Order: sequence, then structure tokens, then C-alpha cells
Amino acid sequence: MLGTLVNTVSIIIGGTIGTLLKIGISDRFKKIIMQGLSLSVLVIGLDNALKYKNLLLVIISIVIGCIIGEAIDIERLLNNFGNSIEKKFAKNDGNSNISKGFVTTSLIYCVGAMSIVGALKDGLQGDHSILYAKSMLDGISAIIFGSTFGIGVVLSSVSVFLYQGIITIGSSFLQELLTKSIIVDMSAIGGILIIGISLNILNIIKIKVGNMLPAIFIPIVYQLLLKIFWR
Repeated sequence: MLGTLVNTVSIIIGGTIGTLLKIGISDRFKKIIMQGLSLSVLVIGLDNALKYKNLLLVIISIVIGCIIGEAIDIERLLNNFGNSIEKKFAKNDGNSNISKGFVTTSLIYCVGAMSIVGALKDGLQGDHSILYAKSMLDGISAIIFGSTFGIGVVLSSVSVFLYQGIITIGSSFLQELLTKSIIVDMSAIGGILIIGISLNILNIIKIKVGNMLPAIFIPIVYQLLLKIFWR
């Protein structure tokens, strides 16, 4: 869990710095910064998405994951949580971005390849190097996101801690199922979700990325079924 702890702290520090800087940045500069960052996020998503091993599995996982996520309505739950936080911290001016910042950055920091692979290596091999590198990237981006979204970015550190922590702890129990190809396909699915996040930030289209989160874990179920029925 050391890698996840460092990652969590880096987001808290970066988000806090960005929140403090928010006061001195005009809306004009915030807009262009977010557009540039969104395009960068899009490139990261494309890079991950195109490194799949089994395209059919990726597609099926997205479909099944969407069905499960929509049934649960994960996006609504995330937004409700963000809104409840916003009511406690935000001024009653109707212009707060706390909820949007929490949901957006939680998804960005959680569904990427570095998050998945880093947490798995942390749990399986005790190798924190990937999460240490991710911590630096997340800390820097948290400053930029924090300058626009405010404290919502800091609160996303809770999501990162829980998400990566669960993967790290659970990886030891799923070691036989987590083959290299399965991990790559999980990362590819995460890349597709990151593309969706970037399109949301750019206001090109509204995609309920939160409802797609279960798709990331469908390849593990697929590998489990293979082991059961193809022994």
C-alpha cells in the first residue's frame, strides 16, 4: 500500500496548491489550461486503448460493463456524493465546481493504465516504482485541475486510496487470473474510459464514464471462466 499512500498524498498536496492558486487565475486562462490538459488526457487515453491484446474481449467488456454500471447507476452515486460535499464546502453562488472536480479527477486518476498496473505490481511484487511515477504526474496535474475545480480535486484522493488499495490487496488473491494479456486489456479498457473523460471535459459530448467502470474488471471474470470450463 506504500505506493498508493504516496499517490494519495501527492494529489492532496497538488490539489491544495492548485486550490490556493485558483483565486489568482482568470476564467480566460482557466479555460485554455483545461482545454490543453483535456487534449493531453485524450492522447494518454488513445495510447493506452490501442495497446490491447484481445480486441473482442475489450469490446465485450465495455458492453457488459456499461450494462452493469447503468443498472447500478454509478455515475449518479458519484455525483450525489460530490454534490453532498459541495453543499458543505461551496458558497451558495451556483458556480461551484467541487462536484465536477471530484468526479472528473477521481475517474482520471483511477482508470488509467498506471493506476491499474501500478496497484497490481504493488500487491504482487511489492514494486512501488510505477505508483511513485504516477504520484509525480498526478501531483502536477492536481495543481492544474485544482486551479480550476478547487477542493474537489483534493477530495478525489479518497477515491484513489480506496480504488488502488482494493486492487493492491485483492491482487494477491487473483494472482493466477492476472496474466499479462489480461492486465494489458484491462489497461486498454481504462484508456477508452479516459478518452470519454477528455471528451466530457471538452464539452464535446456527455458520456457517463462512471457507469462504464465495471468494464475494467470484466477481463478477470473472463479469465476465471476460462479456467473453470477449459481445464
